[in-house]
Amino acid sequence: MKVANKVFVVTGGGNGIGRQIVLLLVHKGAQVAAVDISEQGLLETKGLAGDLSSKISTHVVNITDLKTVEALVDQVTAFHGSVDGLINNAGIIQPFVLFNDLTYPQIERIMNVNFNGMLYMTKTFLPVLLKRPEAHIVNLSSMGGFLPVPGQTLYGASKAAVKLLSEGLRSELLSTNVHVTVVFPGAIGTNIAVNSGVMTKEQAATQEPGKIKFSTPEFAAQVIVDGIEKDKYHVLVGNDAKLMDFLSRLAPERAAKIIYGQMKSLLP
Repeated sequence: MKVANKVFVVTGGGNGIGRQIVLLLVHKGAQVAAVDISEQGLLETKGLAGDLSSKISTHVVNITDLKTVEALVDQVTAFHGSVDGLINNAGIIQPFVLFNDLTYPQIERIMNVNFNGMLYMTKTFLPVLLKRPEAHIVNLSSMGGFLPVPGQTLYGASKAAVKLLSEGLRSELLSTNVHVTVVFPGAIGTNIAVNSGVMTKEQAATQEPGKIKFSTPEFAAQVIVDGIEKDKYHVLVGNDAKLMDFLSRLAPERAAKIIYGQMKSLLP
């Protein structure tokens, strides 16, 4: 599906990959309903669009609140007239601790944002998308959704759930006009640790870059939008995601040990 002249809803549109997806879509001729829990972030995204800002509506929404999500449909259609695409980008990581040390409130928050929020948005907007001549759903999983990452085990489980729901939904919709793509970003240079409440801005500023090479949010957005236009089943963002996807299929235990070796210094 070509994105020009289409209307997209993008969650997490106030920062990181979501912000760059919003900006890229409007530059390619689409309209966007940008959704985020941060009003300031949304206003910054809209400001960055410059002369194209009129193509963006902003919606401060907690995607874990089903009633608020259900009310969003009328708000978006009132502004844009229709909806042709949904990009579930919003997500958080967990604190870098062992599974045994996670609290239940932490567990519930991660699952609510990463899985239930995506579920609410998808189920709420799907009936609208089914009425369009062509439509597309994009759900962001993670490299951690197919590969175990110590210290992010619960996060990985939430993203694995996103993967399987997306693949199952695509199969169910094969005879319809709605297509589904699942995205697996590798290491992306965003503020997700700060936005997730895992560390403060001051702590993030003191972190050493390390040996991990990060892809940019701009690059991620380009790969994701290309995936929509080419109707891809899976989209892997970054050479790290591509390599570990291959290795996890070829030698899953070896792949797990490689990631453990990279992550063990962050573990307690």
